[in-house]
Amino acid sequence: MLGEIFNWITMIEIPVFASLFSLLFKQRKDTEHAIGMCKDALSEFKVHVARNYVSAATLKDVENRLTEYLLRIEKKIDRMEEKR
Repeated sequence: MLGEIFNWITMIEIPVFASLFSLLFKQRKDTEHAIGMCKDALSEFKVHVARNYVSAATLKDVENRLTEYLLRIEKKIDRMEEKR
């Protein structure tokens, strides 16, 4: 009876647990690699956004300047019409 239990442990359980441990280790390694790739992709995307998109403050500043220029042009046109 004791010999059968020892054989069961030796032949079945130890290889099964070793395989499970190996699978878990590989899964963890793959997950860490995937997380690293996601972090790299996110960093690249943030750099892309920082280079290619305008901040809200800059956009508001450009809008204000354009509005001022258009108002000046409108005033000049009004003065030209008054002179006629």
